[in-house]
Amino acid sequence: MDPGEGATELDSRMMRRALELAREAGERGEAPIGAVVYETESGRVLGEGSNTREAENDPLGHAEIGAIRQACDAIGDWRLNECTLCVTLEPCPMCAGAIVQARVGRLVFGASDPKAGAAGSLYDLTDDARLNHRVRPIAGLMADESAELLRSFFRARRG
Repeated sequence: MDPGEGATELDSRMMRRALELAREAGERGEAPIGAVVYETESGRVLGEGSNTREAENDPLGHAEIGAIRQACDAIGDWRLNECTLCVTLEPCPMCAGAIVQARVGRLVFGASDPKAGAAGSLYDLTDDARLNHRVRPIAGLMADESAELLRSFFRARRG
């Protein structure tokens, strides 16, 4: 499968926004990860997030969690069936669980995460037939840009 296969122009536009959010997070000293939740059909943005773990001393401060919370508030429902979540890095087990619990309709991500990815790399929580909701991810959209943000950030931190 080609990177980003199945992604639309709208997905690409949203990934560019997620990359902007990731860059802003990196400038604040957070891991550069960004996420956007939008209505799949209309493209209306419902929520955005970037990592806030350092600033808020919160282990739940992942980009996906922030974007999901905002989106649920925006529509007044915890179910995001008609929405797409676009994120620069493959979701971790916590975020993959939140994606399943929120019934996110589509998932698009950039870079794979072989150490903690739970949408196909290390685990496959988002498409596990044993769970009550499944979403097969579209992986690899703008993966090189997403991965380079992370590499540069951690290279600079290691000095």
